[in-house]
Amino acid sequence: MTDKLPLMAIVGPTAVGKTKLSLAVAQALGCEIISGDSMQVYRGMDIGTAKATPEERAIVPHHLIDIVSPDEPFSAADFQTSARELIAAIHGRGNLPLIVGGTGFYIESLCYDFRFSEAGADEAFRDEQQRFLREFGEQALHDRLRAVDPQAADRLHPNDSRRVVRALEIAHLTGVTATEHLASQTKEPRYDLCLVGLTMDRYLLYKRIEARVDAMMAEGLLDETKRLLDQGYDSCLVPMQGLGYKEMSGFLSGGLSLEEAVSLLKRNTRRYAKRQLSWFRHMDDIHWFDVTDPAEESNILQTIIHLAAGKFARHAEYT
Repeated sequence: MTDKLPLMAIVGPTAVGKTKLSLAVAQALGCEIISGDSMQVYRGMDIGTAKATPEERAIVPHHLIDIVSPDEPFSAADFQTSARELIAAIHGRGNLPLIVGGTGFYIESLCYDFRFSEAGADEAFRDEQQRFLREFGEQALHDRLRAVDPQAADRLHPNDSRRVVRALEIAHLTGVTATEHLASQTKEPRYDLCLVGLTMDRYLLYKRIEARVDAMMAEGLLDETKRLLDQGYDSCLVPMQGLGYKEMSGFLSGGLSLEEAVSLLKRNTRRYAKRQLSWFRHMDDIHWFDVTDPAEESNILQTIIHLAAGKFARHAEYT
C-alpha cells in the first residue's frame, strides 16, 4: 500500500486522439477528467482550444474548463494548485482523477513535487521588456531570452511573450536561469502515477492536424475570434496569442489573407505538436502507445485499462 493518492494521465500531441480515448478509459475506470490544457481554462474560447463538447462532458465529469475570462491571468502555478485540490476531492468521492491534455509543463509540474520559483516581480523590468516587445516584436524578445537561457528559448514559442518575459525576469532577479531552476527540481512523484502517452506516425499526425484546422474553420473559428475581439479582448492578451486566435486575428487586422492565416495555423500547429512530443519524451514514467492503426484501437484501450487496474490494485477503493 502507498499513502500517495492515485493519479492517471493521458498525454500526447494535439490531434492524436486523447479526448476519444480518455472518455472510454474514464467510463471503464470510474474517472473524473481534469483538463491538462493551458488554453481550455478560458471561457468563450471553445473551437480553437478543441474542448470536449457539452455532450462529451455530460458523459464524464470534466474540470478546469471555462473557469476564467481571457483577460484574467492563469499560470502553471494556478493550475497546479487547482488541480491538486481537485485530485483530493475526486479521490474523496471514490473516483479516479484522470488528467488529459498536452501542456507538458502544466502536467509535469502537477505529477511531480515541482516548486515554482519564489523570485518576486520587478515591474520596471517587465515594463522595459514590454516596451522592447512593442518596438521590436516577438522574435527580438525571444532572441533576448535565447542569449540568456537557450534551453528556455527552445521550450517557449516566441508567441508566448508572457512566459518569455517571466523567464527573463527570473534570470534578472536571481542570477539563475529558469532552466537551471527547472533542473534543480526533484523528480519525486507526488502521486501514485499511471501515465499513458499517445503517439502515431508523424505523417498521419500532420494530416490529422491539417484536417482538424479545416474542421475548426468550418465550425466557426474565425467568427469565434471576431466575437472575442468585439467583446474587447485585445489580440495581445496571452490566450489571444494562442494557436488559432493569433492567426485569425492576423486576418481580421488585415495583415494576412485568410488563405495565409489558415496555412500559418497548420504550420504552427505542426510545430507545436513536435514540441509537445519532445517535452513528453523526456518524462521517464510514461507508457507509450502507438495509435497509428485504427484497427488496434480496441486492443490499446483494453491494454490501458488493464495497466491502470493493475497499477491501482494496491488502493483498496479500486479493488
